[in-house]
Amino acid sequence: MVANRLPIYAVESPGTAEWALSPGGLVSALLPVLRERGGIWIGWSGRSNAPVVPSPYDGIELKAVDLNDEEYGDFYLGFANATLWPLYHDAIRASTFERAWWHAYGTVNRRYAEAAAEVAAPGATIWIHDYQLQLVPKLLRALRPDLRIGFFLHIPFPPQELFMQLPWRRDIIEGLLGADLVGFQVPGAASNFARLARRLVGATGTDAMLRFEDRPVRVGAFPISVDTVHLISRAADPAVQVRAQEIRTELGDPECIMLGVDRLDYTKGIDRRLKAIGELFAEGTLMPSRHVMVQIAVPSRDADPHYQREREHLEMLISEINGAHATVGHPAVHYLHQNMPLDELVALYLAADVMLVTPLRDGMNLVAKEYVACRIDATGSLVLSEFAGAAQELQAAILVNPHDLDGLKRAIRHALDIDPAEATARMRRLRRVVRRRDVHVWAQGFLAALQHPEKQ
Repeated sequence: MVANRLPIYAVESPGTAEWALSPGGLVSALLPVLRERGGIWIGWSGRSNAPVVPSPYDGIELKAVDLNDEEYGDFYLGFANATLWPLYHDAIRASTFERAWWHAYGTVNRRYAEAAAEVAAPGATIWIHDYQLQLVPKLLRALRPDLRIGFFLHIPFPPQELFMQLPWRRDIIEGLLGADLVGFQVPGAASNFARLARRLVGATGTDAMLRFEDRPVRVGAFPISVDTVHLISRAADPAVQVRAQEIRTELGDPECIMLGVDRLDYTKGIDRRLKAIGELFAEGTLMPSRHVMVQIAVPSRDADPHYQREREHLEMLISEINGAHATVGHPAVHYLHQNMPLDELVALYLAADVMLVTPLRDGMNLVAKEYVACRIDATGSLVLSEFAGAAQELQAAILVNPHDLDGLKRAIRHALDIDPAEATARMRRLRRVVRRRDVHVWAQGFLAALQHPEKQ
């Protein structure tokens, strides 16, 4: 397993080196696969001065790739997140094309490829993850042609018109074509890639099976999901259910709790959601004594000035809404800029009557699926952006164009006024999808396609 980050992180503890498993569905999905098959996870520790990474950790062999502060700035904050991230998210913000960042991206990708080549057994299966490591498949194949190499992109892959802006477009496509299997979240992204491969580097074949440098390269969509069984077990825990009721009480027992849970990122459409909420309060559709909005903004890339400005913008917007519409003891918007323990997050999902997931662009968005998995009584409503990959599976949600402020307000009003029977019918349909296609099905499906492409 090759990913930008290791599945553990260093816990701040003076004088000691302590580590903990990283939260999130990807780690929970992939660790059981590694334990079952035997394997190693290669990635960065998250710190340039981190103590020695333990290996094994929790039964998993780990190999750390080192990055210094300059490489972190140029490779990660620079090329990965100021060049690729905005370009791959429909250029919501303009990308920056810096040659020094590109050179750092190549240097770091080579380091990951060399680390994998060093530890991989003969004929091993290598699964490379995400946009930070798009050159690794080609580099690794040159070092170890005996390996079976898969790559999965967790974020969107852009259409030709956007991707062609990238000065190093051929290098990225050729890098990905070093894999035996290139996986995406949705079919449209897979088609975008296949078309670009044929146009830019002379690959031949169909959208599903390309041929490049006399090798077959399979391309497909593998929508990621959540650990449904684990989330259901947490939602059924009496202590978590008590906490959900406590949250409602602490919020003043309103008629309706609306919830947003997002990584603090400009692609998530948090400001559009808050503007819609603010206008609904101004119009009298929402009242602080009856309706409460809770917005969780998980800290992200705090060292990046763009993200610092995004935080300032959102917090100013929330202050304006509360200043204009809150009453004593009844804020219109409750805002938390912090990481959330899983049980507290599940309790919030249980407490929330309406879940608002309104990204301007998202590869999948697992928050939507987490909310659905936790609604074990089949109540609650999900308002979901049609530009999230999850919308292609969760068709029973209340789908919305987050760029359409009036449409977003109508969707929120629909969720508030929906007939309980319709809400239950929608949620049951959503839950069937999430239970049938959980994260373990995703992982096993990708690996089966990688190892036995002829059976797919």
